[in-house]
Amino acid sequence: MYAIVDIETTGGKFNEEGITEIAIYKYDGNTIVDQFISLVNPEKPIQPFVVNLTGITNKMLRDAPKFYEVAKRVVEIMANCILVAHNTSFDYRILRTEFDRVGYNFEMETLCTVELSKKLVPNLESYSLGKLCKTLGIAVADRHRASGDALATVKLLKLLMSKDASKTILKKNIKPIVNDKVVSEKLTQILAPLPKGIGIFYLHDADGNILYIGKSTAIKKEVLKIFIGETTAKIALQKKVQSISTEVTGNFLISKIKYAQELLENNPKYNKKYYNPYKKYTIKLADMLIINKGRSLGEKSVILIEDNTFKGYGYFDLNFQINSIEIVKNLINDTGDSVLILPIIDQHLKRYKSEKIIYINKE
Repeated sequence: MYAIVDIETTGGKFNEEGITEIAIYKYDGNTIVDQFISLVNPEKPIQPFVVNLTGITNKMLRDAPKFYEVAKRVVEIMANCILVAHNTSFDYRILRTEFDRVGYNFEMETLCTVELSKKLVPNLESYSLGKLCKTLGIAVADRHRASGDALATVKLLKLLMSKDASKTILKKNIKPIVNDKVVSEKLTQILAPLPKGIGIFYLHDADGNILYIGKSTAIKKEVLKIFIGETTAKIALQKKVQSISTEVTGNFLISKIKYAQELLENNPKYNKKYYNPYKKYTIKLADMLIINKGRSLGEKSVILIEDNTFKGYGYFDLNFQINSIEIVKNLINDTGDSVLILPIIDQHLKRYKSEKIIYINKE
C-alpha cells in the first residue's frame, strides 16, 4: 500500500517552513482507496513568491485547521504504507518537522518518483513533475496545489510500475500475509484486496521472490483456483506463498504481452518453462498504434509497432492527444523480444477487434 503525498508550504528558512496544504492519496497499486486533502493554518505568513506560485493566501488559511488538528488523520491514512512523493526528501522532511513540533516520532519507508523516473525513463532533459508529466502524457490539473500534484504523482507511479520489469517497486511493498502455513487461513486475507479485472498477478515467497506469474480476465477468480487446487505442484506452491501482488492491464492483449515478457524476465519456479513456438515464423506487421481500453475510466492503452518491431506499450489519459511518435515512445515500456511478441499481437489482431488502429505514414 502506498501513501502518495504532496505538501505546499510557507517557504522560508530550512526547517522553519509551515504546511499550508496537504494531500494524501492511499493507493493499493491499482486504485485509490482513500484520500485526505486539507488546507492547513501554518501560524506564520506565507512568502510572497509562494503565494504567486500556489495561489494560496494568508487569508485563505485563517480558518483552516492547524497541523496538530489534522495530525491524527494523517497518521491513520498513512499507516502500514510506503510514503511516495515527487522529491520525497522534501515532503518527508516537512512531515517529520511538523510531527516533531507536536511530539510525535514520524518514521516511514519511502519511494521517490524523481529517482524512479531517472532509472525507468532515462535521459530526459528535466524530471520536474510538470515537465515529466508533459513528456509522458500525464494530465495535470491544479499544478502547484497539493491535490493536483499528488494525483499527478499517483498517475506517474502507476506508469512507472508498468515500466518496472525487475519489480523493484513491488518488492519494496511486499509484506508477509501470515506466518501460519495453513492455506485455509490465508485465503480470506489473500483474496480480499485483489482486483476482479484483467491483468497479471505474482505470487511471492517470504523474501518477496516471485514464485509464480499468472494472467487472467478475472484476477481474483484465477488466484482462488490456485489456492483450492489439489495437484502436487499447487499444494507445494500454496505452502510457500506468503504474499501476492497484482498489475491491472485493462485489456487482454497487454496481459498476453506482459505475461510473456515477465516469464522470460523472472523465470518463476512454479511456471512451466516458457519457450517461443513462433520463432520459425516470419511476421510482417505495418507501422501502427493499437489503441485499446486502459486500466480505468478516462484512460486508454497504446501499443507501438514500428519497422516491424514491437516497441512497447503504455497508457495515456483520454484528454491527452497522441500526436507525436516521440511522445508515444516516452509513454511506452520500450523493451521486449519482437520475435516473441509480434506473433502474439498478430494472432490477437486476427481474432479480436481493437478499439482503434492508427497506421503510421512516414512519408
